[in-house]
Amino acid sequence: MRTLDDLDVEGKRVLVRVDFNVPLDEDRQITDDARIQAALPTLKELREKGAQSLVLLAHLGRPKGREEKFSLRPAADRLGELLGVDVVLAPELDGVPDGEVVMVENVRFFEGETKNDAELAERYAKLADVYVNDAFGAAHRAHASTEAVAHLLPSAAGRLLEREVKTLTGILEDPKRPLVAVVGGAKVTDKIGVLEAFLDKADTVLIGGAMCFPFFKAQGHGVGSSLCEQEGLEPASKLLGNPKLELPGDQVAGRAFSADTEVQDIDGVDIPEGWMGLDIGPKTAERYAKTIAEAGTVFWNGPMGAFELEPFAAGTKAVAEAMAATDATTVVGGGASLELIEGKELPGVKALS
Repeated sequence: MRTLDDLDVEGKRVLVRVDFNVPLDEDRQITDDARIQAALPTLKELREKGAQSLVLLAHLGRPKGREEKFSLRPAADRLGELLGVDVVLAPELDGVPDGEVVMVENVRFFEGETKNDAELAERYAKLADVYVNDAFGAAHRAHASTEAVAHLLPSAAGRLLEREVKTLTGILEDPKRPLVAVVGGAKVTDKIGVLEAFLDKADTVLIGGAMCFPFFKAQGHGVGSSLCEQEGLEPASKLLGNPKLELPGDQVAGRAFSADTEVQDIDGVDIPEGWMGLDIGPKTAERYAKTIAEAGTVFWNGPMGAFELEPFAAGTKAVAEAMAATDATTVVGGGASLELIEGKELPGVKALS
């Protein structure tokens, strides 16, 4: 993979794909600017190496056409504050103004972006002399701003994308052991490739979230009215014999998926009829936290329960606190991370090789 070390940017306009898909509140104020902060090292290095100007591409949400609520204006303003320069927001691709740092409006406002349209990629390419992709979170998608445009200009990975690929590759090839994978969420079928990869490479795989119920049902346990993916039963039953796989031993159940529902702790894995399992129990949370504390490397994807409902947030919080407290190498990943772990090629990364 080509990196900034392989790219001459002095005196050139640099097209940079960044991941500024940041959360906004009802007033369109950014509630967490971590993704913008994470892009700063690459942007500052490009400027220090003499880039004439930076033209940034990013997406926000999933707009249907040009919707003002998905404008990148808040991200442009916040980036300007962090860099100490005026960041110009260009609403269209035609007539993008000159400036030290220019941000093009949400790429998903342009028809053909998500279809990896060649003509749109050519319009992007006309904006600059070289291309840098620093948006690992979008690298698993073959879109015009992540894949097609990389073939039209001298291109390389930014420092963030480079670091994330190296970290994940290192976890798979030479992790500090024990390597522990914590996998939650709703569906076994969505993550079967990840589970198989980690059962091959990790020392322990801790299961949480609703994806534990196909495992329990395959063992003959009652799952009550818990979310239990029927298509997950067969793959779950095939993985059950693996000694690296650990399932919850107690659970927190609710009558309904609601913050004010009746709640009971269940010391076991059988969920009574009329109840649904909505979090790992306190004993499991303690056991998982202990395993994380003793790990050399931890990868986490997916919540341990319905963390958005206060009575069912404790398991996810216990895992988060354990990861925050450990000196182990810790990675929390989704999307592109999972596909890389499964062994899939990421189009946005392959285009830079």
